[in-house]
Amino acid sequence: MVEPDEKHRLARLQDRIDAAKGAQAPRPRSDEHYSQAQLAWRMVIELVAGLGIGFGMGYGLDALFGTSPWLMIIFVFLGFAAGIQTMMRSAKEVQEKQAASAADEKEGHDGN
Repeated sequence: MVEPDEKHRLARLQDRIDAAKGAQAPRPRSDEHYSQAQLAWRMVIELVAGLGIGFGMGYGLDALFGTSPWLMIIFVFLGFAAGIQTMMRSAKEVQEKQAASAADEKEGHDGN
């Protein structure tokens, strides 16, 4: 049978072991590089989608009206411009989020 004093010692030892394991446990990795890659892919997809939609509309209208490459060329440029505009809007949105989180962190450090 284990004496109460020995139980207390074993409990303290177990607490120390748990604390040591917690200190050596790997910390969760930041997902920052994943979010940056996700942002880059999002922008590429937005640009390609704009080009694809412009190409499709121009090609369809060219086939409908028989104006060969002219409407396709015009709509590819319009799709490219729309893709760039969407990319810029996404970049601005991300920049505003980062500025807001930086301001929140600064407030948190100032409050301490």
